Amino acid sequence: MSERTGIFAGDDPFIIAQEWLAAAEQTEPNDPNAIALATVNADGLPNVRMVLLKQIEANGAGQGGFVFFTNYESVKGGELISAGKAAFVLHSKTQRRQLRVRGLVSREDGPAADEYYASRSLKSRLGAWASKQSQPLDNRASLMADVARVTAQYGTNPPRPPFWGGFRIVPLEIEFWADGAFRLHDRFRWQRASPAADWHIQRLNP
Repeated sequence: MSERTGIFAGDDPFIIAQEWLAAAEQTEPNDPNAIALATVNADGLPNVRMVLLKQIEANGAGQGGFVFFTNYESVKGGELISAGKAAFVLHSKTQRRQLRVRGLVSREDGPAADEYYASRSLKSRLGAWASKQSQPLDNRASLMADVARVTAQYGTNPPRPPFWGGFRIVPLEIEFWADGAFRLHDRFRWQRASPAADWHIQRLNP
């Protein structure tokens, strides 16, 4: 579409998304990669929370996808595994842009998860072992006691916990939204029927 110029131009939506995130990293004061991740439980009741997007994989890496990491036994982990689908929005306030994604979920439980876990600070790696994420906690003192216990057990080189790793959202829909004067925003939606299908691109009303 010749109309897609400037920040919307390109034939690979993952590369456009990478460029948008890179722009946000230059201007956002905190966590430019923070996304609001939406899941649903077994009753279809939605849930949303902030997580940090760690990788945007272009089509050259396979089907393309968005990767983040968490505790598989948390509420969000359980809902992601059960539903196999999720959505998120990345809002860059300084850039006045939004990236919206909906798609299919798979686990990233291999070398990429190991590499990211190893890159985290030691205290964060130990915290991943100590925290029973989303489960009730009597008090902070008991959490810190668990941190001390796993520190004594694993020392300075803890392995990645078997219950901790990544999720990949392979999108069926990506929307690029940029603020426009008088709320006449620019919106382009990329859609495909399956991860192997071609993209269909459409401009949307504000």
